[in-house]
Amino acid sequence: MSFANKRVLVADDSQTMRMFLLFHLIKMLPGVKITEAVSGADALEKLRKQDVDLILTDMNMPELDGAGLINAVRNELKRDTPIIVITTKGEQVDREKCLVLGANGYITKPLNPRELRETMLKFLWKAE
Repeated sequence: MSFANKRVLVADDSQTMRMFLLFHLIKMLPGVKITEAVSGADALEKLRKQDVDLILTDMNMPELDGAGLINAVRNELKRDTPIIVITTKGEQVDREKCLVLGANGYITKPLNPRELRETMLKFLWKAE
């Protein structure tokens, strides 16, 4: 299966985490186009210029955190792009907060590549 027509934005201030995600995205989603953002503000700027099929975002980022990014995507840009939060915060209250804000999925670190793949595919198939 090729994902050549799919675009994913990865927003994380950790270069190590972005590299980890890029490695797995390229492996799991052959042909996918990936845009990297080093903060929520950087992600929002890039989303103003291009549309994507899926957003992967950390919660703890400088300038604009993940919650602010979700809020901006939903309320400022008025987009229903699937958003998957990837964070170290694994408490139920954190998960519920993200989902109430408008996130579609929630994955805790350390990442399980299989869980990541299954979650991404669920939303990328919906985007067809």
